[in-house]
Amino acid sequence: MTKLRVGLLFGGRSVEHEVSIASAHSIFRALDPARYEVHLVAVDQEGRWHLAPPSVAPQARIEGEEVRLPSVPGESSLVSVASGDARTVAELDVVFPIIHGRGGEDGSLQGLFELTEVAYVGSGVLGSAVQMDKEISKRLL
Repeated sequence: MTKLRVGLLFGGRSVEHEVSIASAHSIFRALDPARYEVHLVAVDQEGRWHLAPPSVAPQARIEGEEVRLPSVPGESSLVSVASGDARTVAELDVVFPIIHGRGGEDGSLQGLFELTEVAYVGSGVLGSAVQMDKEISKRLL
């Protein structure tokens, strides 16, 4: 049986950066390594994505290789930012976004996944955007 390749995306630019790391740590521990190949992608306070070494658990300081998700539909791989040739460093089947607050729960990250046609866990763009805007949420309810 082939393992599902999961990108666990955590951290981010919001004030809830540390909460995101704690959430990712809990999820990371719960994912069965016999069933899932987990790729840890830490988003730093500046918004840069870093791929953690495979043996590292989610933590505040991940100094891994800087990567990005190409905004091309069907490109479900992380590519290196450092190399000029856009070398693929990880293939993903699904992304598990654990970024709290602005830039993670507001629909913008979900929009990136929709644009690139990468499968992801959680609410879609509209549901995420509406729940972050409390005034709109109250009006709809």
